[in-house]
Amino acid sequence: MEIESATKELSLKEREELLVFLAENLRKERAGQTPPPRRFSKEEIESWIAEDEADMKSLRDAS
Repeated sequence: MEIESATKELSLKEREELLVFLAENLRKERAGQTPPPRRFSKEEIESWIAEDEADMKSLRDAS
């Protein structure tokens, strides 16, 4: 591709600046397009923690 060839001619600093520029512009374009953060109840989180601790205990007991 033309873009790939052109970027190979850039210095490291110029490539870093290009990457930051692209990331900032993508972030601006996608603003508002991402879903809202998911909300979890205290009970759900406590259940996951208990499950994780039980799994860790079984791993430790197996060794």
